[in-house]
Amino acid sequence: MATLSTFDVLALRREFPILQQQVNGKPLAFLDSGASSQKPRCVIEALDDYYRRYNANVHRGVYKLSEEATFAYERARGKVARFIGASSKREVIFTRNTTEAINLVAYAWGGANIRAGDRILLTMMEHHSNIVPWQMLAQRTGATLDYIGIDAEGRLCLDDLEQKLTPGVKLLAVTQQSNVLGTINPVALLAERAHAVGAKILIDGAQSVPHMPVDVRALGCDFLAFSGHKMCGPTGIGVLWARREILEAMPPFLGGGSMIEVVDLESSTYAGVPARFEAGTPAIGEAIALGEACDFLAGIGMDSIFQHEQELLGHALDRLASVEGLHIIGPHTTEQRGAALSFTLEGVHPHDVAAILDGEGVAVRAGHHCTQPLHRFYDVPATTRASFYIYNTAEEVDRLAAGLEKARKLFQ
Repeated sequence: MATLSTFDVLALRREFPILQQQVNGKPLAFLDSGASSQKPRCVIEALDDYYRRYNANVHRGVYKLSEEATFAYERARGKVARFIGASSKREVIFTRNTTEAINLVAYAWGGANIRAGDRILLTMMEHHSNIVPWQMLAQRTGATLDYIGIDAEGRLCLDDLEQKLTPGVKLLAVTQQSNVLGTINPVALLAERAHAVGAKILIDGAQSVPHMPVDVRALGCDFLAFSGHKMCGPTGIGVLWARREILEAMPPFLGGGSMIEVVDLESSTYAGVPARFEAGTPAIGEAIALGEACDFLAGIGMDSIFQHEQELLGHALDRLASVEGLHIIGPHTTEQRGAALSFTLEGVHPHDVAAILDGEGVAVRAGHHCTQPLHRFYDVPATTRASFYIYNTAEEVDRLAAGLEKARKLFQ
């Protein structure tokens, strides 16, 4: 797709075939990109082109199709590296998703560096993917977990950070943007403070990399994990970025083909990075399509995308404030906040809210959004979430508000 000189959302929407349809007789308003975004035509075509024209395994064949696939696969790694400001494409590891990327760190780095009595520091707003792997690591090693608290508006309590981020903490794992609250955390500051006490910092970028400029060198983080399917790419492909010196000191996560140097009957030596962490046949077409998604987003401009979403968010905060009985979970202003809005509606279960909105052609998510501890903090079992992306419009926000008014009246 040609670079857009200005952010023209109506022109952009035409690049997404799935949006050109009706649901329950209404134009589709897809407000669930926090779970998984829609795919532009160029990404769909890149995946299709791989399987139609040069489907072959990578790094193994000297014949034309294999060489073409290998070139495209490694070129995609370079595109991802540039997209996040990495020093080298060798710092980019392809995984299945954010969850696998975090588990890779927990097993490979954690198994080599975390010991009994060490502390791992998380926050109350983390997705289960950034909680459960660390619980499992703590159970294996005897380490302990602690959590930085949040205030009533869903922002990190920095005083609590000061008390808990002390020597003895070996890892701080934190989301850059909450998938429920929308809170954008000051991760550059957190990285600076973590390093001051000798800790490493892992950033869950699943909700940030698709929506705002992310530069790993500027952030000063040690690890960054994110998923392709939330940033216009296909499912089944994700990324772990880590500083090269850390990766080179880490043992493998999985054993098998491609990640080895020499295999004997009794022992093996391992390949260098990134191959050491990509055992077996990778998701070749998906990685190539993710590279196309990076080009697509970069062509629009991540600053422009963030600004567009901020405008939608501001409009949504104003419109939803007028819905009687609606309570937003998280910050009530756009300051340091992304475009994911979770809320409850008095007297209406979140699943009923989502079903009524679906009848209006508006797709939202309902449930605990893989953040059960966070929902317990707010003493609610579930919320409804509307999450916006590049292809959403103010008119769709208005349809959301109208659908919520309908739900409220039906359950009066």
